Amino acid sequence: MDCCRRLCRAGRLHICHPRLRPDIPEGYESVIVNSIAGDGVIDLVLRSGLVAKFVLLILTAFSVTSWGIILHKLWHFYRIQAQTARFLDVFRRSSKFSEVHAVCQSFPASPLAGIFRAGYAELNTQLKQSGQPPASPGGPPVRPMLKSLSSVDRALLRAAAVEVTRIERNLSVLATTASISPFIGLFGTVWGIMTSFQRIASVGSTNLGVVAPGIAEALIATAAGLFAAIPAVYFYNHFVADVKRLTSSMDDFSLEFLNIAERNFT
Repeated sequence: MDCCRRLCRAGRLHICHPRLRPDIPEGYESVIVNSIAGDGVIDLVLRSGLVAKFVLLILTAFSVTSWGIILHKLWHFYRIQAQTARFLDVFRRSSKFSEVHAVCQSFPASPLAGIFRAGYAELNTQLKQSGQPPASPGGPPVRPMLKSLSSVDRALLRAAAVEVTRIERNLSVLATTASISPFIGLFGTVWGIMTSFQRIASVGSTNLGVVAPGIAEALIATAAGLFAAIPAVYFYNHFVADVKRLTSSMDDFSLEFLNIAERNFT
């Protein structure tokens, strides 16, 4: 006890037994003891104010939602890549568009299958409309020709836009989480610091045991905001890069489809 008194007088011990610090009211003895002993994160959350709990609840909702989207997108992009590779293999091995169209239903996740169906539908419509009678009685019919290759191109572009929109679904939620979560955590930080200053003003002491609860709330809110934002930023950029690669693949496939149509039907 004498050692504590000497350290307090020397300014080397900032938190000592409440009975040795007459400037600290007796009602805050338990706060100081808890601060010295250390509280767990769950205890700090449970003892935090209503605003701090509300901030943590919002950040938890953002984090859970973003992780659900992340896991779903990882599985979805895996299916897209696997089915796209198999569809391209079927498309390049087949000699007829009708054979490829017959197996398109087996690749529901592949955007190339959707683009092919749109191009095939436009191609088939034009070929049916351009059917011509035989050049001579009893002779073979004239081979149908495409009326407009640009119409097929527009059909492929529309289908590609639809597929990109489908692939990018819910990515905006990750972008929102990545941009807004740090600011929500910053709001909780500011509120915790304000709480600390209010306690200092009411107690009239800058002892660590007085300001520690508010600072702890502030740091927890900051950590929660970063925990929600960092995975959302990383996986949003990762998925955007995947979408760009798929878009490039769709453009290449559309050009390949047009080249085949031009060689055989014009």
